[in-house]
Amino acid sequence: MSEAAPKPSSWSMLVDYGPLIVFFAAYKLAGGGLSGALTATIAFMVAVSIAIAVGLFVLKRVPPMVWLSAILILGFGGITLYLRDPRFIQMKPTVIYILLAGMLFIGLARKKALLQWLFGPIFVGLNEQGWLKLSRNWALFFLALAAVNEVMRATLSFDTWLTVKVWGVPIVSLVFAVANMPMLMRHGLDSEHKADAIKETPIE
Repeated sequence: MSEAAPKPSSWSMLVDYGPLIVFFAAYKLAGGGLSGALTATIAFMVAVSIAIAVGLFVLKRVPPMVWLSAILILGFGGITLYLRDPRFIQMKPTVIYILLAGMLFIGLARKKALLQWLFGPIFVGLNEQGWLKLSRNWALFFLALAAVNEVMRATLSFDTWLTVKVWGVPIVSLVFAVANMPMLMRHGLDSEHKADAIKETPIE
């Protein structure tokens, strides 16, 4: 019996998180060090390009955050390979966190929740006040992640930084998403979609 085709949600998870897992695996398989970091960067760039293709041709959509992440991965990855300096690919999370926080704060200043544009279908039933509060919370969280990434980049080895990035940041982000659930429920989030809202935690 042949394997069943992956469900669309499985494809979505691959598009969102697959490149980061490939980055981690390629570094470990390449034996670490500078050569491992450069090999992992190449794998990261290829994986995110494949993720975009899967999004376009299988899912028929690519989330805005995936587009933004892909552009930064290809840009900082190219600089990393040209200069043979892994510090540049490590800057990518800082840049994307700052960009996302900036976008959200600009939206808040205009009384618009740009987070709704990014993740609207996920938070079913959430009212305008809930969106604004969620946007504020994520904007502050993204700034905190940017600061933490810079501290880690300056003080940790590439190996340790990558491990924390792949495993630690998603866990912290998930805890943060869960912590927002009571507020979201008070502002109209459909309880049937609560698990989807947690699962689609924005992690870059």
